[in-house]
Amino acid sequence: MYFHLILTDDCNLCCRYCRAKAFEEEEAEGPDAVPVEIDEDLAPDLNYDPELLYRFLARDPSPTVTFYGGEPLMRPDLVERIVREAPVQRFMIQTNGLLLDRLAPDIVNRFSTILVSLDGREALTDENRGAGVFSRVMANVKKIRANGYRGELIARMTVTERTDIVDAVRYLAENPDYSFTSIHWQMDANFSRDLSHRQFAEWVDKRYNPGIRALVKAWVDDMEQNGKIRRWYPFVDPMEDLLYGRASLLRCGAGHANYAIMTDGHIAPCPVMIGMKQYYLGHIADADPQYLPRIPVGGECPACRIRTFCGGRCLYSSIMQPWNQTGRQLVCGTVENLRDALMDELPRVRALIASGRIHLPDFAHEKFNGCEIIP
Repeated sequence: MYFHLILTDDCNLCCRYCRAKAFEEEEAEGPDAVPVEIDEDLAPDLNYDPELLYRFLARDPSPTVTFYGGEPLMRPDLVERIVREAPVQRFMIQTNGLLLDRLAPDIVNRFSTILVSLDGREALTDENRGAGVFSRVMANVKKIRANGYRGELIARMTVTERTDIVDAVRYLAENPDYSFTSIHWQMDANFSRDLSHRQFAEWVDKRYNPGIRALVKAWVDDMEQNGKIRRWYPFVDPMEDLLYGRASLLRCGAGHANYAIMTDGHIAPCPVMIGMKQYYLGHIADADPQYLPRIPVGGECPACRIRTFCGGRCLYSSIMQPWNQTGRQLVCGTVENLRDALMDELPRVRALIASGRIHLPDFAHEKFNGCEIIP
């Protein structure tokens, strides 16, 4: 099993699409809103004995732990202690990257995967996340590589109406300062009650959906010209399943393979569902990690014609439904566009495999590594 371990709610940034939204005026809840009881007593930092966590993880024959927050590196002491003591062979971390230099190189080098938050070019990243963020993150990325880090390093983008998706992805993949071979992006869509404040529909129609189609073509062009499969996660994971003819559950793993351990030891199906009491699935004191309850995606998803391709996109948003039906259909339209673009290129990918230009095993990648897959 995979576990997002939430170390702290604290963060050293106030990004436009994240904590800054707490200062925006949200629209009123609509008829589709779901009432949720929030645990107001949840501790802001991990407040249980780590030995309790170790006993829980030891009951899983091969657990993977992903450090998460807030910003998990606000608590480097906990990261270092758990990496050294926990009965776990595979660790990952999702971080804004600003504090990677707080960790000793031998700890950093234990991570199989590090996800750092960058939104594209320096100007866009700093506009969203704060002045100087891009340069500091890139300096730390180069530093950990110089210190021997050989695991997967994923640039994790948040995509908004400010984003030219083609330019942002290509820049991160090809910039001379440090070129990321692994990239993921998540749309800021249907997570808070902000639809009426947005120009989302126009952006999706004129920029995002055409950009995805152009990127998919460029992705396959690269296979054809260079024999290389870039790990652009919204493409590589679904394409692998299309090639094998496999259906998918929720692709991030939430609620069936990937769970979150909150700061008090309660277990939730998703790290975004912190404190949603009616969705608690047990506690590390007495739960069996191999037999946690499964939480299926609801809403309109079960009847969707591309359910086995998409998997449901997001468990949290399917429960909370912060956008109205029109807004949700816009988001679903982006997933249909992604599927159509991949399906259009599927015959060419199969031909490249048949010719030996690329190989099917080259699509293999770490599942449930913090990439939601479906943007």
